[in-house]
Amino acid sequence: MKITKLETIFVKPRWLFLKVHTDEGIIGLGEPIVEGRVQTVATAVHEIGRYLIGEDPLRIEHHWQAIYRGQFYRGGPVLCSALSGIEQALWDITGKWLGQPVYKLLGGATRDRIRMYGWVGGETYGDYINSAKVSAEAGFTALKVGLFGAMEIVDTQEVLEDCVRRFADLRAAVGSKVDIGIDFHGRVSPAMAVRLAKALEPYYPMFIEEPVLPENVDAMVTVARSTTIPIATGERLFAKWGFREVIEKQAAVILQPDISHAGGILECKKIAAMAETYFSAIAPHCPLGPITLAACIQLDACIPNFLVQEHVTTGVGYLKEPFQIVNGYIELPTKPGLGIELDEEALAEQINDGTWDTPQFRHKDGSVADW
Repeated sequence: MKITKLETIFVKPRWLFLKVHTDEGIIGLGEPIVEGRVQTVATAVHEIGRYLIGEDPLRIEHHWQAIYRGQFYRGGPVLCSALSGIEQALWDITGKWLGQPVYKLLGGATRDRIRMYGWVGGETYGDYINSAKVSAEAGFTALKVGLFGAMEIVDTQEVLEDCVRRFADLRAAVGSKVDIGIDFHGRVSPAMAVRLAKALEPYYPMFIEEPVLPENVDAMVTVARSTTIPIATGERLFAKWGFREVIEKQAAVILQPDISHAGGILECKKIAAMAETYFSAIAPHCPLGPITLAACIQLDACIPNFLVQEHVTTGVGYLKEPFQIVNGYIELPTKPGLGIELDEEALAEQINDGTWDTPQFRHKDGSVADW
């Protein structure tokens, strides 16, 4: 079997789908993407295609090494994301060729179903609280919420108290049986992160995600040592080398590799094994499309230290058979490969030119703030 073509498709709202074609008619699906840079990643995918076309798609590890190490400049978001989507598609091909779900080729299932978490959001504060109640009533045992707006390097007591009040209201709305993670999104300074964590502790957050930006691991260590709240990070780390220092310094106890950024399914399984040696959990990052979610579920099924799975879509409007979440869980897939099939008719309504710009935040004085 040989690879014959790499086909990229820009999809609303900000996604990039990949089809890897073979001469035996098997097509593998992947999702190579950097949010806000999908056109750049699509170019990288086709550049990599010059190497892949004519190759055996079953030599997944060999191709991963050749793509990652074959260039003098390694890593980074664009290359790793292009590689991630390609790797997912090669596993999809391999699973379809063998007639098995991917997780069965990676050691088999370590659980019977996948725990999912819901997002909290809304146009108004009442909607925000109500969305948490709706998710809890739907059976979700875990939720995640983000901070509101930009934050100064040293912000006011009022801002801190407002953040804490919002979280306290959520806790009151859903009770103590539902976990709630809070995403700082890297927009908080270490000093403010320490203050916020201390103030949030009485309300028992499941985790604080990206309490500070990932470029300075020691800053994250400072926050981690200051609080009893578990620290989570990883969505902006690439390949196993990007996670090594975080794991070794125990800057976080919940690792969140993004399967469409960090190198793909097998690379994330390796990262999970590294985390396991430090008794750390894996909660894959996935604010992306249904192909990424399908790849995440294959990973979640076969690692022992899985915690909970993020999602923003179940595939309605994209997949012939969208995922079904029942009481906060998705059952293990049984179909071969990634276990999904695109709904081409519905997908035709979602195609765009790949234009999507990352939102921009500004401080009160007009200076750039982290989003």
